[in-house]
Amino acid sequence: MEINKSERIKYLTDILNRAAKAYYAEDREIMSNLEYDALYDELAALERETGIVLADSPTVSVGYESVDELPKDRHETPMLSLDKTKSREELRDWLQGNPAILSWKLDGLTIVLTYNEGKLAKAVTRGNGEIGEVVTNNARTFKNIPLTIPYTGELVVRGEAVITYSDFRRMNAEITDADAKYKNPRNLCSGSVRQLNNEITAKRNVRFYVYSLISAGDGDLPDSQEKQFAFLQEQGFEVVEHYLVTEENILDTVELFEKKIEDYDVPSDGLVLSYDSTAYGRSLGRTAKFPRHSIAFKWADELQETTLKEIEWSASRTGLINPVAIFEPVELEGTTVSRASVHNVSIVRGLQLGIGDRITVYKANMIIPQIAENLTRSDTLEIPDVCPVCGGKTEIRAVNEVQSLYCTNESCAAKRIKSFTLFVSRDAMNIDGLSEATLEKLIDRGFVTEFADLFQLEQYREEIAGMEGFGERSCQNLLDSIEQARNTTLPRVIYGLGIANIGLANAKMLCRYFDHDLERMRNADVETLSAIDGVGEVIASAFVEYMREEENQVRMDRLMAELRVEVPEVEEGSQTLAGMNFVITGSLTHFAGRSDLKEIIEQRGGKVTGSVTGKTTCLINNDIASSSSKNKKAKELGVPILSEEEFLTKYEIPSDQAGTFKKEHT
Repeated sequence: MEINKSERIKYLTDILNRAAKAYYAEDREIMSNLEYDALYDELAALERETGIVLADSPTVSVGYESVDELPKDRHETPMLSLDKTKSREELRDWLQGNPAILSWKLDGLTIVLTYNEGKLAKAVTRGNGEIGEVVTNNARTFKNIPLTIPYTGELVVRGEAVITYSDFRRMNAEITDADAKYKNPRNLCSGSVRQLNNEITAKRNVRFYVYSLISAGDGDLPDSQEKQFAFLQEQGFEVVEHYLVTEENILDTVELFEKKIEDYDVPSDGLVLSYDSTAYGRSLGRTAKFPRHSIAFKWADELQETTLKEIEWSASRTGLINPVAIFEPVELEGTTVSRASVHNVSIVRGLQLGIGDRITVYKANMIIPQIAENLTRSDTLEIPDVCPVCGGKTEIRAVNEVQSLYCTNESCAAKRIKSFTLFVSRDAMNIDGLSEATLEKLIDRGFVTEFADLFQLEQYREEIAGMEGFGERSCQNLLDSIEQARNTTLPRVIYGLGIANIGLANAKMLCRYFDHDLERMRNADVETLSAIDGVGEVIASAFVEYMREEENQVRMDRLMAELRVEVPEVEEGSQTLAGMNFVITGSLTHFAGRSDLKEIIEQRGGKVTGSVTGKTTCLINNDIASSSSKNKKAKELGVPILSEEEFLTKYEIPSDQAGTFKKEHT
């Protein structure tokens, strides 16, 4: 029995750490919050029972290591996670007669801001609680953040960067490709804040709400969180919604929050209760993992039992077939629910689903329907061996340790519609007026069977004008947009083809490497492509396989005959950095992001790599004194470390040109 328990501890530690890595470092989710909490509680109970606590147990570690793309900084005050409860009575008893502040527990990305002499000096993400990523330039674009404040001493605050549900829905509505839509506001926010180019962050309407004052220069602040919140509001910060509570009114206040959550536009996953007296809170110290001054309250999910009627399998452009559970309708959090995504085959198998099973369902964070548990666990559900759209053969593939179902038929109708949606999207051919619904009509009528056909729609003018939702004017607008799209660039075309793993950035990189020569690209082999920095064998193989397919070659020839592709001119004598290798790290001032400086270097024949080696010409880092791994490696190898300004001067790149480049790209 003890052996079984120790093995269970090892398993739980591993699966929870993988879930934490996916959530904190990779902006994806491999399990629901409900499942994570349940497994975490099981692990903690087993550790208490057996006395076995592994070194990497999530009960003694906090968060996960931050990624390497952004410069890192150590927090002066470690950021611990909070102990939690779902019991309102436990929440009340926790007060022990002390007044406290009850506030939202926002679901975004935790950021620490430092102000010096009244100006924003630094913004750092939570990271692993000890070391975070520096996102100062991105934070300056947050919609409601004060860049200057009246207080002139050093001020350090902690808060949550979030994207509201309304902004999340608006941004998703602008994306025509269903596969490209964002999964939830939290992941969108995390990806937005951790961009290398703050132009992207600025477009995402990120907002920031302070929930804690960490320190102030003179230390002369009231011993009351409520009064500290008032002070922060005077400085221009938006603070998290909060109420002063006692044992007498805390249950009523929890109920007040509960009534608000359905219409609350800011994502949250519970509440936080903190002693109002910060001195008293500090005096309580901490456990190995949790501070004792605060506790998190998570909503007890409303569970409803129902019957699984069917699993609907939905195909996408990439061939991925997503399972959706259809069950007898139930009332959850005030609405009728009858569907819930099951995400992938791994989860289907983990739940051991079967048609007719009794299942419990809930709304994650009171918003997203999920299956909590399968009570019957008949495990009789058959994974379809044919695509529900085209009837083609399916196969199960493992990606990032997650099993998913794919359609193998390249002519699948679902793939065709989704592939056309990508082809006409903003970053590809940018053809306005071609929604997925319109494309489906054009395909169904036989007007469009391949990409080149889109540029021959003039011959169907009368038929298109007569289609539902169209008319002469909208038809003309569509044809004008198509005509305008003929003038394009090769990276847009390559991206629009929808080759596996070839995003816009990879398309640009490949085009630059081959000097925008399509024939050279089409004839390149895997070995040549794999040698390109940032490509690798997986991308190279997918590209070569696509280009070598005879039908693809014929269709590409027909497409290119319809287009006027602009080839950037390379001025004679402009390749001043030819043969040189550079590494860029940290934030920049002259450029909107590192990708822009990379483009300047590549335009001059240089190469930008991700790691410092003996072949590196120089490391570009504005924080020359940083103790980052790249700086240490450069010093070990004797590679010069230049600031952005020093680099521009040494290699005779006019700073006004960098400024112009930044302006044109923002």
